Amino acid sequence: MKSFEVPIIYRSPLITAIKKKRKEADKMKKDFTPTLLDFGPVHIYLARHFGFCYGVENAIEIAFRTVEENPGKRIFLLSEMIHNPQVNADLQSHGVTFLQDTYGKQIIPFEELTPEDIVLIPAFGTTLEIEKRLNDLGIPTEQYNTTCPFVEKVWNRSEAIAQKNYTIVIHGKPNHEETRATFSHAAVNAPSVVVKDMKQTKELARYITGEKAPAGFYDEFKGQYSAGFQPEKDLQRIGVVNQTTMLASDTQAIADYLKEVMIKKYAGDSIEEHFADTRDTLCYATNDNQTAVMGMLETEADLAVVVGGYNSSNTSHLVELCEAKLPTYFISSEEKIISQKDILHYDFHGKQEILTSNYLPHHEPVKILITSGASCPDALVEGVISKLVRYYKTHLSLAEMTAAFD
Repeated sequence: MKSFEVPIIYRSPLITAIKKKRKEADKMKKDFTPTLLDFGPVHIYLARHFGFCYGVENAIEIAFRTVEENPGKRIFLLSEMIHNPQVNADLQSHGVTFLQDTYGKQIIPFEELTPEDIVLIPAFGTTLEIEKRLNDLGIPTEQYNTTCPFVEKVWNRSEAIAQKNYTIVIHGKPNHEETRATFSHAAVNAPSVVVKDMKQTKELARYITGEKAPAGFYDEFKGQYSAGFQPEKDLQRIGVVNQTTMLASDTQAIADYLKEVMIKKYAGDSIEEHFADTRDTLCYATNDNQTAVMGMLETEADLAVVVGGYNSSNTSHLVELCEAKLPTYFISSEEKIISQKDILHYDFHGKQEILTSNYLPHHEPVKILITSGASCPDALVEGVISKLVRYYKTHLSLAEMTAAFD
């Protein structure tokens, strides 16, 4: 797989050494056990896979190269490049300006742009409507488009089943940049509807079976269906794709549920007449990171720490997996670790930071599981490890631990 040049400030000597050693020992990626960092009184268990993925590194490389190659030009980002506050702040410090916030709210009007300006398309992609609007202003989007290839794979899958007259059901968060982009690309080819979870999926199924009157669909799924959608007609043939960062198990459960609904409703027909075989459309990194967390959770531990941006979908799902088994702390950086006693962490259910005291147990060794999202720099993970181990009288320094993996 292609390697990318990303700023050295995002790299970590320790994490780089660990990842290199694990890759050499497990080229086929079949071993999902965590890596033990034994510091004596504190044991850190690092997930087998975590951190920057292919799409993120590609986006970061394009963005910083664009800044370097275009001195004096105005450079804009359509919205956040990725869901990591450090990376976005670094781009802004290099003169890059955001046009929209993460929810699509305009910060700078498109009318203020000129054909001489550069607009970077973020890794999530964007809608066809916005691409056209930029192109109509004389701003080309192809050269500075950092859309993740795995997001484009979903768009291609949607187009393929649309050509066979299937309606597209998208499992995703309706307000997420990627889902908005995927919806736009799907809706141009076929009737499309977004379901955010199994609860909404079951309600959609009631329109398929006829348990609910079609008229109620428009209020219940307001803002989540394509123009001209007719539930009584457009839900007879469906295929499921997803936002690439959703929980794989959730998407699979939704697809399986809808398939069973179709089998029961159209018992005399071949299932292929009503349900498209789309296979899973999560990206490899999402799959690897989620599987690595499940492997990590087989280790007995006291707590888990997940590092990443608070608005990162893939990171929140890693938190979800961890918190089902043990106390889990979702933090954006080492600065959130206030002391050996207190930690400031994010409750993504309540959408707020909360302060927890006595998060570290008083026995030794303390066993901590650590992972991070696909948009989180390894340097942040090393910073978290460094902050945690400094509270203990360890028998190895971070440098000595790094040397042990070289």
